[in-house]
Amino acid sequence: MVVSRVVATQRRALLSSAALRRTVMGCSEFRSSHTTSTSARPDIPTLSEFVSSFTTRQIEEPVVTNTTEVHTSITTTIPIAAAAPGHRRFKRSELPLPVLFDSPHAALSRKQLPKRTGTIAFKRGMMSIFDENGVRIPVTILQIDRVEVTYVKTLDKHGYFAVQVGAGARQAKNVTKPMLGHFSKAGVAPKKTVAEFRVRDESGLLPITQEITAEHFKEGQFVDIWARSKGKGFSGVMKRHGFSGLPASHGVSVSHRSAGSTGQSQDPGRVLKGKKMAGRMGGDYVTVQNSKVVKIYPEYGLVLVKGPVPGPKYAAVSIQDALKKPDVE
Repeated sequence: MVVSRVVATQRRALLSSAALRRTVMGCSEFRSSHTTSTSARPDIPTLSEFVSSFTTRQIEEPVVTNTTEVHTSITTTIPIAAAAPGHRRFKRSELPLPVLFDSPHAALSRKQLPKRTGTIAFKRGMMSIFDENGVRIPVTILQIDRVEVTYVKTLDKHGYFAVQVGAGARQAKNVTKPMLGHFSKAGVAPKKTVAEFRVRDESGLLPITQEITAEHFKEGQFVDIWARSKGKGFSGVMKRHGFSGLPASHGVSVSHRSAGSTGQSQDPGRVLKGKKMAGRMGGDYVTVQNSKVVKIYPEYGLVLVKGPVPGPKYAAVSIQDALKKPDVE
């Protein structure tokens, strides 16, 4: 068995050496033949002629007419594009590049906006009402008080469509001179608060001095409400972020409501940015989406919405048609 293995190894070596000799001889013949001039060897084409002969390739595609006979009469011509100038490492496509809609106007056209303007309301508290089946529904009372349009913004002048409204009343001595001039130019009385609501197109704009009442909304529709939440002051991690705290025993002493270790060892050796820690809680803008309008009292300017609304009592909140449930035309 050992002798047979040695013989097989010597045979493979002889075959590999013979193949190597044929390869070297072929390369030498090709080199010697191409070093001669074309006048001595007219049968050998030049490099440009050799490349141009392969710009198109003729191939035959078999067409099956039935299960027993195959025809090869159809000939297809496949064009081969010439190499692009420059570095051949990067393949350059001849197709036109797609147009990227990344301009500000394209971004504005993609932005989801409501058709109608919103309004400002004042939070008056919470109560419970009962429907026809006797089911208790907790609602928040919002009052729309002397809301008027103070300014409008157009696409040509400002780049987008928006309606500015003012709500409430304020004494002139407590209003700054720039705002007094703004209200005087609009022809309305000084307002307690002002807010801006963007709309989709020009059809959502309203004339200046037009009043917006509680009838701007209808019962059963859904609205989005946003306002600044109540300020809680400096709070710990358990109240601010919902931490579970440290164990009540097993060596923990006088730090049961703390966050524990916040840093690392030598790598990175610091507290990372954004770490949840104790600090001032609340006072941020909060949005409640898809709140249902349960009841409307136009004579009192009241709108009753289901569920809670961010902000303290008597706070100004913004209310607008829900973006995810646009059921108001």
